[in-house]
Amino acid sequence: MTTISAPEAAPAGGGAGKVRPFAVTLATASSLANKTGAWRVERPVYRDFLPPCNDACPAGENIQKWLYDAEDGSYERAWRTLMQDNPLPAVMGRVCYHPCQTACNRGKVDEAVGINAVERFLGDEALRQGWQPDPCAPDTGKHVLVVGAGPAGLSAAYQLRRRGHAVTVRDAAPKAGGMMRYGIPAYRLPRDVLDAEIARIEGMGVHFVLNSKVDNITSELDSGEFDAVFLAIGAQVGRRTYIPAGEAARILDAVTLLKDVEDDREAGDDAADQLMLGRRVVVYGGGNTALDAARTAKRLGAEEAIIVYRRTRDRMPAHDSEVVEALEEGIQMRWLSTVQHADAGKLRIEKMELDETGFPQPTGQFEDLEADSLVLALGQESDLGLVDGVEGLTIEDGVVQVDDQFMTGHPGLFAGGDMVPSQRTVTVGIGHGKQAARAIDAYLRGEVYQHPERHRLADIGAINSWYYSDAPQQVRERLEGARRSQTFDEVVQGLSADDALFEARRCMSCGNCFECDNCFGVCPDNAVIKLEPGKRYAFNYDYCKGCGICVEECPCGAIEMVPELS
Repeated sequence: MTTISAPEAAPAGGGAGKVRPFAVTLATASSLANKTGAWRVERPVYRDFLPPCNDACPAGENIQKWLYDAEDGSYERAWRTLMQDNPLPAVMGRVCYHPCQTACNRGKVDEAVGINAVERFLGDEALRQGWQPDPCAPDTGKHVLVVGAGPAGLSAAYQLRRRGHAVTVRDAAPKAGGMMRYGIPAYRLPRDVLDAEIARIEGMGVHFVLNSKVDNITSELDSGEFDAVFLAIGAQVGRRTYIPAGEAARILDAVTLLKDVEDDREAGDDAADQLMLGRRVVVYGGGNTALDAARTAKRLGAEEAIIVYRRTRDRMPAHDSEVVEALEEGIQMRWLSTVQHADAGKLRIEKMELDETGFPQPTGQFEDLEADSLVLALGQESDLGLVDGVEGLTIEDGVVQVDDQFMTGHPGLFAGGDMVPSQRTVTVGIGHGKQAARAIDAYLRGEVYQHPERHRLADIGAINSWYYSDAPQQVRERLEGARRSQTFDEVVQGLSADDALFEARRCMSCGNCFECDNCFGVCPDNAVIKLEPGKRYAFNYDYCKGCGICVEECPCGAIEMVPELS
Protein backbone atom coordinates (compact mmCIF):
# COMPACT_ATOMS: atom_id res chain seq x y z
CA MET A 1 0.00 0.00 0.00
CA THR A 2 1.26 3.49 -0.79
CA THR A 3 2.53 5.50 2.21
CA ILE A 4 3.12 9.20 2.65
CA SER A 5 5.67 10.92 4.88
CA ALA A 6 4.70 12.66 8.11
CA PRO A 7 5.55 16.35 8.48
CA GLU A 8 8.56 17.34 10.55
CA ALA A 9 7.94 17.29 14.29
CA ALA A 10 7.10 20.63 15.93
CA PRO A 11 6.03 21.81 19.36
CA ALA A 12 2.70 20.44 20.40
CA GLY A 13 1.05 23.74 21.13
CA GLY A 14 -0.94 26.20 19.10
CA GLY A 15 -2.91 29.41 19.41
CA ALA A 16 -3.10 30.52 23.04
CA GLY A 17 -1.01 27.62 24.21
CA LYS A 18 -3.86 25.12 23.85
CA VAL A 19 -3.29 21.66 22.39
CA ARG A 20 -5.21 21.23 19.12
CA PRO A 21 -7.79 18.44 18.99
CA PHE A 22 -6.18 15.14 17.99
CA ALA A 23 -6.61 13.91 14.39
CA VAL A 24 -8.41 16.96 13.08
CA THR A 25 -5.75 19.14 11.46
CA LEU A 26 -2.65 18.76 9.37
CA ALA A 27 -0.87 21.19 11.66
CA THR A 28 1.82 20.18 14.13
CA ALA A 29 0.94 17.40 16.54
CA SER A 30 -1.68 16.12 14.11
CA SER A 31 -2.31 12.44 13.48
CA LEU A 32 0.30 12.54 10.74
CA ALA A 33 2.88 13.00 13.46
CA ASN A 34 1.78 9.68 14.97
CA LYS A 35 1.48 6.39 13.13
CA THR A 36 -1.92 5.63 14.54
CA GLY A 37 -2.25 2.50 12.42
CA ALA A 38 -0.79 0.57 15.33
CA TRP A 39 -4.08 1.08 17.20
CA ARG A 40 -6.20 -0.85 14.71
CA VAL A 41 -8.05 -4.08 15.30
CA GLU A 42 -9.95 -3.72 12.00
CA ARG A 43 -9.00 -2.11 8.72
CA PRO A 44 -11.13 -0.62 5.95
CA VAL A 45 -10.81 -2.08 2.45
CA TYR A 46 -12.32 -1.04 -0.86
CA ARG A 47 -14.52 -3.67 -2.46
CA ASP A 48 -16.42 -4.18 -5.69
CA PHE A 49 -19.82 -5.71 -5.06
CA LEU A 50 -22.37 -7.05 -7.53
CA PRO A 51 -25.17 -4.50 -8.07
CA PRO A 52 -28.59 -6.12 -7.67
CA CYS A 53 -29.68 -4.77 -11.07
CA ASN A 54 -26.78 -6.54 -12.78
CA ASP A 55 -27.52 -9.69 -10.80
CA ALA A 56 -31.18 -9.72 -11.84
CA CYS A 57 -30.62 -9.04 -15.57
CA PRO A 58 -31.20 -12.26 -17.59
CA ALA A 59 -29.08 -10.77 -20.40
CA GLY A 60 -26.16 -10.23 -18.02
CA GLU A 61 -25.83 -6.53 -18.81
CA ASN A 62 -23.39 -4.37 -16.85
CA ILE A 63 -26.25 -2.01 -16.04
CA GLN A 64 -24.49 0.01 -13.38
CA LYS A 65 -21.55 0.67 -15.71
CA TRP A 66 -23.61 1.95 -18.64
CA LEU A 67 -25.76 4.06 -16.33
CA TYR A 68 -22.53 5.56 -14.97
CA ASP A 69 -21.37 6.28 -18.53
CA ALA A 70 -24.70 7.98 -19.28
CA GLU A 71 -24.68 10.15 -16.15
CA ASP A 72 -22.48 12.80 -17.75
CA GLY A 73 -24.18 12.62 -21.13
CA SER A 74 -21.63 10.21 -22.67
CA TYR A 75 -24.41 8.35 -24.45
CA GLU A 76 -22.32 6.71 -27.13
CA ARG A 77 -19.91 5.31 -24.54
CA ALA A 78 -22.88 4.05 -22.53
CA TRP A 79 -24.36 2.43 -25.65
CA ARG A 80 -21.06 0.71 -26.44
CA THR A 81 -20.90 -0.64 -22.91
CA LEU A 82 -24.47 -1.92 -23.32
CA MET A 83 -23.66 -3.48 -26.70
CA GLN A 84 -21.00 -5.70 -25.17
CA ASP A 85 -23.83 -7.78 -23.76
CA ASN A 86 -26.92 -6.96 -25.80
CA PRO A 87 -27.09 -6.19 -29.54
CA LEU A 88 -30.75 -5.08 -29.41
CA PRO A 89 -31.03 -2.28 -26.82
CA ALA A 90 -33.79 -0.37 -28.64
CA VAL A 91 -35.83 -3.58 -28.77
CA MET A 92 -35.10 -4.56 -25.18
CA GLY A 93 -35.93 -1.05 -23.99
CA ARG A 94 -39.44 -1.74 -25.26
CA VAL A 95 -40.19 -5.39 -24.54
CA CYS A 96 -38.07 -6.36 -21.52
CA TYR A 97 -40.05 -6.70 -18.29
CA HIS A 98 -37.09 -5.22 -16.41
CA PRO A 99 -36.49 -7.55 -13.45
CA CYS A 100 -33.49 -5.27 -12.84
CA GLN A 101 -35.89 -2.58 -11.62
CA THR A 102 -37.62 -4.98 -9.24
CA ALA A 103 -34.20 -5.70 -7.69
CA CYS A 104 -33.02 -2.06 -7.70
CA ASN A 105 -31.96 -0.85 -4.24
CA ARG A 106 -33.17 2.63 -5.09
CA GLY A 107 -36.70 1.23 -4.86
CA LYS A 108 -36.16 0.88 -1.11
CA VAL A 109 -35.33 4.61 -0.88
CA ASP A 110 -38.00 6.13 -3.15
CA GLU A 111 -38.56 4.53 -6.55
CA ALA A 112 -36.43 2.17 -8.64
CA VAL A 113 -34.24 3.65 -11.34
CA GLY A 114 -36.03 3.55 -14.73
CA ILE A 115 -33.31 1.36 -16.22
CA ASN A 116 -35.44 0.07 -19.06
CA ALA A 117 -36.39 3.59 -20.13
CA VAL A 118 -32.75 4.70 -20.25
CA GLU A 119 -31.84 1.58 -22.23
CA ARG A 120 -34.50 2.42 -24.79
CA PHE A 121 -33.24 6.00 -24.99
CA LEU A 122 -29.68 4.78 -25.69
CA GLY A 123 -30.91 2.28 -28.27
CA ASP A 124 -33.01 4.89 -30.07
CA GLU A 125 -30.20 7.44 -29.91
CA ALA A 126 -27.85 4.94 -31.57
CA LEU A 127 -30.33 4.48 -34.41
CA ARG A 128 -30.75 8.25 -34.81
CA GLN A 129 -27.02 8.87 -34.78
CA GLY A 130 -26.09 5.83 -36.90
CA TRP A 131 -23.62 4.42 -34.37
CA GLN A 132 -22.06 1.14 -35.46
CA PRO A 133 -20.63 -1.70 -33.36
CA ASP A 134 -16.93 -1.87 -32.59
CA PRO A 135 -14.81 -3.74 -35.20
CA CYS A 136 -14.88 -7.52 -35.06
CA ALA A 137 -11.85 -9.60 -34.10
CA PRO A 138 -9.75 -10.98 -36.97
CA ASP A 139 -11.30 -13.92 -38.82
CA THR A 140 -10.67 -17.25 -37.12
CA GLY A 141 -11.46 -19.48 -40.06
CA LYS A 142 -14.27 -21.13 -38.10
CA HIS A 143 -17.87 -21.24 -39.32
CA VAL A 144 -20.93 -21.54 -37.05
CA LEU A 145 -24.50 -22.29 -38.08
CA VAL A 146 -27.26 -20.62 -36.04
CA VAL A 147 -30.73 -22.08 -36.56
CA GLY A 148 -33.37 -19.52 -35.66
CA ALA A 149 -33.32 -15.73 -36.03
CA GLY A 150 -35.11 -14.86 -32.81
CA PRO A 151 -33.49 -13.14 -29.81
CA ALA A 152 -31.27 -16.07 -28.80
CA GLY A 153 -30.11 -16.73 -32.36
CA LEU A 154 -29.45 -13.06 -33.14
CA SER A 155 -27.57 -12.59 -29.87
CA ALA A 156 -25.40 -15.65 -30.47
CA ALA A 157 -24.69 -14.64 -34.07
CA TYR A 158 -23.66 -11.14 -32.97
CA GLN A 159 -21.37 -12.35 -30.20
CA LEU A 160 -19.75 -15.02 -32.38
CA ARG A 161 -19.12 -12.53 -35.19
CA ARG A 162 -17.56 -10.10 -32.71
CA ARG A 163 -15.09 -12.85 -31.87
CA GLY A 164 -14.11 -13.28 -35.52
CA HIS A 165 -16.11 -16.37 -36.49
CA ALA A 166 -18.09 -16.65 -39.71
CA VAL A 167 -21.80 -17.03 -38.91
CA THR A 168 -24.73 -18.21 -41.02
CA VAL A 169 -28.25 -17.78 -39.61
CA ARG A 170 -31.06 -19.86 -41.10
CA ASP A 171 -34.72 -19.27 -40.36
CA ALA A 172 -37.96 -20.62 -41.81
CA ALA A 173 -39.67 -17.21 -41.80
CA PRO A 174 -39.36 -14.62 -44.58
CA LYS A 175 -37.92 -12.06 -42.13
CA ALA A 176 -35.61 -12.32 -39.13
CA GLY A 177 -36.79 -11.59 -35.62
CA GLY A 178 -38.58 -14.75 -34.53
CA MET A 179 -41.27 -14.14 -31.93
CA MET A 180 -40.16 -10.53 -31.62
CA ARG A 181 -41.68 -10.06 -35.07
CA TYR A 182 -44.33 -12.76 -35.19
CA GLY A 183 -45.42 -12.80 -31.56
CA ILE A 184 -45.03 -9.27 -30.19
CA PRO A 185 -47.50 -6.83 -31.77
CA ALA A 186 -46.25 -3.69 -33.51
CA TYR A 187 -47.89 -1.41 -30.93
CA ARG A 188 -45.31 -2.75 -28.44
CA LEU A 189 -42.40 -3.13 -30.86
CA PRO A 190 -42.38 -1.01 -34.04
CA ARG A 191 -41.00 -2.98 -36.95
CA ASP A 192 -38.68 -0.22 -38.16
CA VAL A 193 -36.84 -0.41 -34.82
CA LEU A 194 -36.53 -4.20 -35.01
CA ASP A 195 -35.43 -4.08 -38.65
CA ALA A 196 -32.77 -1.44 -37.95
CA GLU A 197 -31.15 -3.38 -35.13
CA ILE A 198 -31.16 -6.61 -37.15
CA ALA A 199 -29.65 -4.76 -40.12
CA ARG A 200 -26.80 -3.63 -37.87
CA ILE A 201 -25.98 -7.27 -37.06
CA GLU A 202 -26.14 -8.17 -40.74
CA GLY A 203 -23.80 -5.25 -41.48
CA MET A 204 -21.16 -6.89 -39.28
CA GLY A 205 -20.95 -9.75 -41.76
CA VAL A 206 -23.51 -12.20 -40.36
CA HIS A 207 -25.08 -14.10 -43.28
CA PHE A 208 -28.87 -14.59 -43.15
CA VAL A 209 -30.62 -17.34 -45.11
CA LEU A 210 -34.38 -16.84 -44.70
CA ASN A 211 -37.35 -18.88 -45.92
CA SER A 212 -35.06 -21.82 -45.18
CA LYS A 213 -36.43 -24.28 -42.67
CA VAL A 214 -33.98 -26.82 -41.24
CA ASP A 215 -35.86 -30.14 -41.14
CA ASN A 216 -33.04 -32.33 -39.88
CA ILE A 217 -29.98 -30.97 -38.11
CA THR A 218 -28.06 -34.23 -38.56
CA SER A 219 -27.39 -33.44 -42.21
CA GLU A 220 -25.97 -30.04 -41.26
CA LEU A 221 -23.77 -31.63 -38.60
CA ASP A 222 -22.50 -34.21 -41.08
CA SER A 223 -21.94 -31.79 -43.95
CA GLY A 224 -18.54 -30.64 -42.70
CA GLU A 225 -19.43 -27.05 -43.55
CA PHE A 226 -19.83 -25.94 -39.96
CA ASP A 227 -17.53 -26.23 -36.98
CA ALA A 228 -20.40 -25.83 -34.49
CA VAL A 229 -24.18 -25.41 -34.52
CA PHE A 230 -26.40 -23.36 -32.20
CA LEU A 231 -30.11 -24.20 -32.14
CA ALA A 232 -32.47 -21.37 -31.18
CA ILE A 233 -35.75 -22.23 -32.88
CA GLY A 234 -37.95 -20.80 -30.14
CA ALA A 235 -41.44 -21.94 -29.16
CA GLN A 236 -43.74 -20.96 -31.99
CA VAL A 237 -46.35 -23.71 -31.79
CA GLY A 238 -49.46 -22.86 -29.78
CA ARG A 239 -50.36 -25.42 -27.14
CA ARG A 240 -53.82 -26.89 -27.63
CA THR A 241 -56.31 -28.28 -25.15
CA TYR A 242 -59.42 -30.30 -25.74
CA ILE A 243 -62.57 -28.19 -25.63
CA PRO A 244 -65.81 -29.84 -26.78
CA ALA A 245 -67.08 -27.79 -29.70
CA GLY A 246 -69.79 -27.74 -32.27
CA GLU A 247 -68.88 -27.87 -35.95
CA ALA A 248 -69.58 -24.17 -36.48
CA ALA A 249 -67.42 -23.00 -33.56
CA ARG A 250 -64.65 -20.59 -34.58
CA ILE A 251 -61.50 -21.58 -32.61
CA LEU A 252 -57.91 -20.55 -33.32
CA ASP A 253 -54.71 -20.23 -31.31
CA ALA A 254 -53.10 -16.94 -30.30
CA VAL A 255 -49.71 -17.72 -31.83
CA THR A 256 -51.29 -18.25 -35.25
CA LEU A 257 -53.44 -15.14 -34.85
CA LEU A 258 -50.47 -12.89 -34.06
CA LYS A 259 -48.38 -14.38 -36.88
CA ASP A 260 -51.21 -14.00 -39.40
CA VAL A 261 -51.69 -10.37 -38.40
CA GLU A 262 -48.00 -9.69 -38.96
CA ASP A 263 -48.03 -11.48 -42.32
CA ASP A 264 -51.08 -9.52 -43.46
CA ARG A 265 -49.65 -6.21 -42.29
CA GLU A 266 -46.41 -6.84 -44.16
CA ALA A 267 -48.39 -7.81 -47.26
CA GLY A 268 -50.51 -4.66 -46.94
CA ASP A 269 -53.74 -6.64 -46.59
CA ASP A 270 -56.69 -5.68 -44.41
CA ALA A 271 -56.00 -7.98 -41.48
CA ALA A 272 -59.48 -7.60 -39.99
CA ASP A 273 -61.14 -8.84 -43.16
CA GLN A 274 -58.63 -11.65 -43.60
CA LEU A 275 -59.01 -13.07 -40.08
CA MET A 276 -62.78 -12.59 -39.61
CA LEU A 277 -62.71 -12.64 -35.81
CA GLY A 278 -66.18 -11.18 -35.46
CA ARG A 279 -67.72 -8.58 -33.20
CA ARG A 280 -67.05 -10.33 -29.86
CA VAL A 281 -63.78 -12.21 -29.27
CA VAL A 282 -62.94 -14.33 -26.23
CA VAL A 283 -59.32 -15.14 -25.40
CA TYR A 284 -58.72 -18.12 -23.13
CA GLY A 285 -55.53 -17.81 -21.05
CA GLY A 286 -53.72 -15.55 -18.62
CA GLY A 287 -50.25 -14.93 -19.99
CA ASN A 288 -48.75 -12.04 -21.94
CA THR A 289 -49.68 -13.74 -25.20
CA ALA A 290 -53.35 -13.77 -24.13
CA LEU A 291 -53.21 -10.03 -23.50
CA ASP A 292 -51.49 -9.42 -26.83
CA ALA A 293 -54.17 -11.45 -28.60
CA ALA A 294 -57.02 -9.56 -26.92
CA ARG A 295 -55.49 -6.14 -27.55
CA THR A 296 -54.81 -7.11 -31.16
CA ALA A 297 -58.41 -8.26 -31.61
CA LYS A 298 -59.60 -4.80 -30.56
CA ARG A 299 -57.28 -3.23 -33.10
CA LEU A 300 -58.68 -5.52 -35.77
CA GLY A 301 -62.16 -4.14 -35.20
CA ALA A 302 -63.66 -6.33 -32.48
CA GLU A 303 -66.17 -4.35 -30.43
CA GLU A 304 -65.47 -6.45 -27.36
CA ALA A 305 -62.45 -8.54 -26.37
CA ILE A 306 -62.79 -10.65 -23.24
CA ILE A 307 -60.09 -12.62 -21.45
CA VAL A 308 -61.27 -15.72 -19.64
CA TYR A 309 -58.82 -16.93 -16.99
CA ARG A 310 -59.31 -19.65 -14.42
CA ARG A 311 -57.43 -17.93 -11.58
CA THR A 312 -57.44 -14.42 -10.09
CA ARG A 313 -55.54 -11.36 -11.28
CA ASP A 314 -52.81 -11.68 -8.65
CA ARG A 315 -52.05 -15.20 -9.94
CA MET A 316 -52.04 -14.20 -13.58
CA PRO A 317 -48.67 -14.97 -15.23
CA ALA A 318 -48.96 -11.86 -17.42
CA HIS A 319 -46.98 -8.85 -16.27
CA ASP A 320 -49.07 -6.31 -14.40
CA SER A 321 -48.08 -3.43 -16.71
CA GLU A 322 -49.59 -5.36 -19.61
CA VAL A 323 -52.78 -5.97 -17.62
CA VAL A 324 -53.04 -2.26 -16.83
CA GLU A 325 -52.63 -1.26 -20.46
CA ALA A 326 -55.21 -3.85 -21.55
CA LEU A 327 -57.75 -2.56 -19.05
CA GLU A 328 -57.11 1.00 -20.25
CA GLU A 329 -58.00 -0.17 -23.75
CA GLY A 330 -61.30 -1.65 -22.66
CA ILE A 331 -60.30 -5.32 -22.54
CA GLN A 332 -62.70 -7.17 -20.23
CA MET A 333 -61.50 -9.77 -17.72
CA ARG A 334 -63.42 -12.81 -16.52
CA TRP A 335 -61.49 -14.16 -13.55
CA LEU A 336 -62.07 -17.61 -12.02
CA SER A 337 -63.64 -18.91 -15.22
CA THR A 338 -62.94 -21.70 -17.66
CA VAL A 339 -64.33 -22.65 -21.08
CA GLN A 340 -66.27 -25.91 -21.02
CA HIS A 341 -67.87 -25.91 -24.48
CA ALA A 342 -67.75 -23.84 -27.65
CA ASP A 343 -70.46 -23.50 -30.22
CA ALA A 344 -71.44 -21.10 -32.96
CA GLY A 345 -71.87 -17.68 -31.37
CA LYS A 346 -71.52 -18.72 -27.73
CA LEU A 347 -69.35 -20.41 -25.12
CA ARG A 348 -70.33 -22.37 -22.03
CA ILE A 349 -68.31 -20.95 -19.08
CA GLU A 350 -67.88 -22.66 -15.71
CA LYS A 351 -67.13 -20.64 -12.58
CA MET A 352 -64.03 -21.76 -10.64
CA GLU A 353 -62.78 -21.30 -7.09
CA LEU A 354 -59.30 -21.60 -5.65
CA ASP A 355 -58.55 -24.32 -3.11
CA GLU A 356 -56.18 -23.89 -0.16
CA THR A 357 -53.17 -24.44 -2.44
CA GLY A 358 -54.33 -21.81 -4.93
CA PHE A 359 -55.34 -24.39 -7.55
CA PRO A 360 -58.63 -23.71 -9.40
CA GLN A 361 -61.46 -26.17 -8.77
CA PRO A 362 -64.77 -26.42 -10.66
CA THR A 363 -67.95 -25.28 -8.92
CA GLY A 364 -70.58 -26.75 -11.22
CA GLN A 365 -71.97 -23.25 -11.90
CA PHE A 366 -72.32 -22.48 -15.62
CA GLU A 367 -73.33 -19.57 -17.80
CA ASP A 368 -73.37 -18.83 -21.51
CA LEU A 369 -71.10 -16.14 -22.94
CA GLU A 370 -71.71 -14.67 -26.39
CA ALA A 371 -68.62 -15.02 -28.61
CA ASP A 372 -68.02 -15.01 -32.35
CA SER A 373 -64.58 -16.59 -31.97
CA LEU A 374 -62.43 -18.23 -29.30
CA VAL A 375 -58.66 -17.65 -29.23
CA LEU A 376 -56.59 -20.14 -27.23
CA ALA A 377 -53.57 -18.67 -25.45
CA LEU A 378 -52.52 -21.59 -23.29
CA GLY A 379 -48.78 -21.59 -23.82
CA GLN A 380 -46.35 -22.48 -26.57
CA GLU A 381 -44.12 -25.39 -27.51
CA SER A 382 -41.07 -25.92 -29.68
CA ASP A 383 -41.22 -28.01 -32.85
CA LEU A 384 -38.31 -30.35 -32.15
CA GLY A 385 -38.63 -32.49 -35.26
CA LEU A 386 -35.27 -31.22 -36.55
CA VAL A 387 -33.39 -33.04 -33.74
CA ASP A 388 -35.02 -36.45 -34.24
CA GLY A 389 -32.39 -39.15 -34.10
CA VAL A 390 -29.50 -36.92 -33.01
CA GLU A 391 -27.13 -39.13 -31.07
CA GLY A 392 -26.66 -38.13 -27.44
CA LEU A 393 -29.31 -35.39 -27.46
CA THR A 394 -31.93 -35.64 -24.68
CA ILE A 395 -35.43 -34.19 -24.64
CA GLU A 396 -37.41 -33.98 -21.40
CA ASP A 397 -40.82 -32.36 -20.94
CA GLY A 398 -40.70 -30.97 -24.46
CA VAL A 399 -37.38 -29.13 -24.13
CA VAL A 400 -33.79 -29.96 -25.06
CA GLN A 401 -31.41 -30.64 -22.17
CA VAL A 402 -28.08 -28.78 -22.17
CA ASP A 403 -25.13 -28.51 -19.79
CA ASP A 404 -23.65 -25.37 -18.26
CA GLN A 405 -21.92 -24.69 -21.59
CA PHE A 406 -25.29 -24.78 -23.44
CA MET A 407 -24.06 -27.90 -25.24
CA THR A 408 -26.43 -30.78 -25.86
CA GLY A 409 -25.27 -34.36 -25.44
CA HIS A 410 -23.99 -34.24 -29.02
CA PRO A 411 -20.50 -32.68 -29.34
CA GLY A 412 -20.53 -29.34 -31.13
CA LEU A 413 -24.33 -28.99 -31.01
CA PHE A 414 -25.49 -26.21 -28.69
CA ALA A 415 -28.99 -24.93 -27.90
CA GLY A 416 -30.63 -22.02 -26.09
CA GLY A 417 -33.67 -19.80 -25.78
CA ASP A 418 -37.21 -21.14 -25.53
CA MET A 419 -36.26 -24.66 -26.61
CA VAL A 420 -34.23 -25.35 -23.43
CA PRO A 421 -35.41 -25.23 -19.79
CA SER A 422 -35.84 -21.53 -19.01
CA GLN A 423 -38.21 -18.62 -18.68
CA ARG A 424 -39.48 -17.68 -22.11
CA THR A 425 -38.71 -13.99 -22.57
CA VAL A 426 -36.73 -11.95 -25.06
CA THR A 427 -34.27 -10.96 -22.34
CA VAL A 428 -33.57 -14.56 -21.38
CA GLY A 429 -33.01 -15.37 -25.06
CA ILE A 430 -30.50 -12.54 -25.41
CA GLY A 431 -28.64 -13.84 -22.36
CA HIS A 432 -28.63 -17.43 -23.63
CA GLY A 433 -27.24 -16.34 -26.97
CA LYS A 434 -24.39 -14.46 -25.30
CA GLN A 435 -23.53 -17.28 -22.92
CA ALA A 436 -23.71 -19.90 -25.65
CA ALA A 437 -21.46 -17.79 -27.91
CA ARG A 438 -18.82 -17.65 -25.17
CA ALA A 439 -18.99 -21.41 -24.78
CA ILE A 440 -18.93 -22.02 -28.55
CA ASP A 441 -15.93 -19.71 -28.93
CA ALA A 442 -14.07 -21.67 -26.25
CA TYR A 443 -15.10 -24.97 -27.86
CA LEU A 444 -13.75 -23.86 -31.23
CA ARG A 445 -10.42 -23.11 -29.53
CA GLY A 446 -10.34 -26.50 -27.84
CA GLU A 447 -11.14 -25.04 -24.43
CA VAL A 448 -14.01 -24.90 -21.94
CA TYR A 449 -15.44 -21.53 -20.99
CA GLN A 450 -14.80 -20.70 -17.34
CA HIS A 451 -17.49 -18.62 -15.70
CA PRO A 452 -15.89 -15.75 -13.74
CA GLU A 453 -16.36 -15.71 -9.99
CA ARG A 454 -19.30 -13.58 -8.96
CA HIS A 455 -18.84 -10.76 -6.49
CA ARG A 456 -20.95 -10.61 -3.37
CA LEU A 457 -24.28 -8.84 -3.77
CA ALA A 458 -24.42 -5.16 -2.80
CA ASP A 459 -26.76 -4.89 0.17
CA ILE A 460 -29.02 -1.92 0.83
CA GLY A 461 -27.90 -1.99 4.48
CA ALA A 462 -24.39 -0.87 3.49
CA ILE A 463 -25.63 2.11 1.50
CA ASN A 464 -25.85 5.52 3.15
CA SER A 465 -29.13 6.66 1.63
CA TRP A 466 -28.93 10.02 3.46
CA TYR A 467 -26.79 11.26 0.58
CA TYR A 468 -29.50 10.57 -2.00
CA SER A 469 -32.28 13.13 -2.13
CA ASP A 470 -35.77 11.99 -3.12
CA ALA A 471 -36.07 12.04 -6.89
CA PRO A 472 -39.13 10.36 -8.44
CA GLN A 473 -38.73 8.11 -11.45
CA GLN A 474 -39.38 9.74 -14.81
CA VAL A 475 -42.54 8.24 -16.28
CA ARG A 476 -42.82 7.38 -19.96
CA GLU A 477 -45.94 8.78 -21.58
CA ARG A 478 -48.52 6.48 -23.15
CA LEU A 479 -51.08 7.13 -25.84
CA GLU A 480 -54.62 7.61 -24.58
CA GLY A 481 -56.33 4.23 -24.13
CA ALA A 482 -59.48 4.54 -26.23
CA ARG A 483 -57.69 6.12 -29.19
CA ARG A 484 -54.70 3.81 -29.20
CA SER A 485 -56.84 0.64 -29.39
CA GLN A 486 -57.82 1.67 -32.91
CA THR A 487 -54.28 1.67 -34.29
CA PHE A 488 -51.04 -0.30 -34.17
CA ASP A 489 -49.08 2.87 -33.34
CA GLU A 490 -46.58 2.45 -30.52
CA VAL A 491 -48.28 2.84 -27.12
CA VAL A 492 -45.39 3.60 -24.74
CA GLN A 493 -43.24 6.60 -25.63
CA GLY A 494 -39.57 7.20 -24.90
CA LEU A 495 -37.78 9.61 -22.56
CA SER A 496 -36.40 12.97 -23.64
CA ALA A 497 -32.64 13.48 -23.41
CA ASP A 498 -33.07 15.57 -20.25
CA ASP A 499 -35.27 12.95 -18.58
CA ALA A 500 -32.90 10.13 -19.56
CA LEU A 501 -29.98 12.05 -18.05
CA PHE A 502 -31.95 12.69 -14.86
CA GLU A 503 -32.92 9.02 -14.63
CA ALA A 504 -29.36 7.78 -15.13
CA ARG A 505 -28.19 10.08 -12.34
CA ARG A 506 -30.64 8.48 -9.92
CA CYS A 507 -28.44 5.36 -9.85
CA MET A 508 -26.81 4.92 -6.41
CA SER A 509 -23.84 2.93 -7.78
CA CYS A 510 -24.56 0.18 -5.25
CA GLY A 511 -21.40 -1.43 -3.93
CA ASN A 512 -18.94 0.23 -6.33
CA CYS A 513 -16.90 3.40 -5.80
CA PHE A 514 -17.79 6.34 -8.05
CA GLU A 515 -15.08 8.66 -6.69
CA CYS A 516 -17.33 11.02 -4.74
CA ASP A 517 -14.44 12.02 -2.38
CA ASN A 518 -16.47 11.33 0.76
CA CYS A 519 -13.91 8.94 2.26
CA PHE A 520 -11.13 11.37 1.36
CA GLY A 521 -12.94 14.25 3.02
CA VAL A 522 -14.16 12.62 6.24
CA CYS A 523 -11.06 10.65 7.27
CA PRO A 524 -9.82 12.19 10.56
CA ASP A 525 -6.35 10.71 10.05
CA ASN A 526 -5.90 11.87 6.44
CA ALA A 527 -5.21 8.23 5.66
CA VAL A 528 -7.13 8.14 2.39
CA ILE A 529 -5.02 8.77 -0.69
CA LYS A 530 -6.79 10.10 -3.75
CA LEU A 531 -5.36 8.49 -6.89
CA GLU A 532 -5.72 9.49 -10.53
CA PRO A 533 -9.22 9.81 -12.04
CA GLY A 534 -10.61 6.35 -12.68
CA LYS A 535 -8.23 4.70 -10.19
CA ARG A 536 -10.22 5.62 -7.10
CA TYR A 537 -8.43 5.71 -3.70
CA ALA A 538 -6.02 3.84 -1.46
CA PHE A 539 -5.54 3.65 2.29
CA ASN A 540 -2.35 4.61 4.08
CA TYR A 541 -2.48 1.98 6.78
CA ASP A 542 0.38 3.54 8.72
CA TYR A 543 -2.02 6.28 9.80
CA CYS A 544 -5.48 4.65 9.54
CA LYS A 545 -6.57 3.75 13.06
CA GLY A 546 -9.62 1.76 11.89
CA CYS A 547 -12.30 4.12 13.16
CA GLY A 548 -14.70 3.13 10.34
CA ILE A 549 -15.97 6.63 9.60
CA CYS A 550 -15.20 6.10 5.91
CA VAL A 551 -17.40 3.00 5.90
CA GLU A 552 -20.28 4.82 7.57
CA GLU A 553 -20.07 7.77 5.19
CA CYS A 554 -19.54 5.90 1.91
CA PRO A 555 -22.75 6.62 -0.06
CA CYS A 556 -22.58 3.45 -2.15
CA GLY A 557 -21.31 0.92 0.41
CA ALA A 558 -18.02 0.20 -1.39
CA ILE A 559 -15.88 0.03 1.77
CA GLU A 560 -16.03 -2.58 4.51
CA MET A 561 -14.14 -3.30 7.71
CA VAL A 562 -12.21 -6.56 7.99
CA PRO A 563 -10.20 -7.98 10.90
CA GLU A 564 -6.66 -6.64 11.13
CA LEU A 565 -3.96 -8.79 9.61
CA SER A 566 -2.07 -10.77 12.24
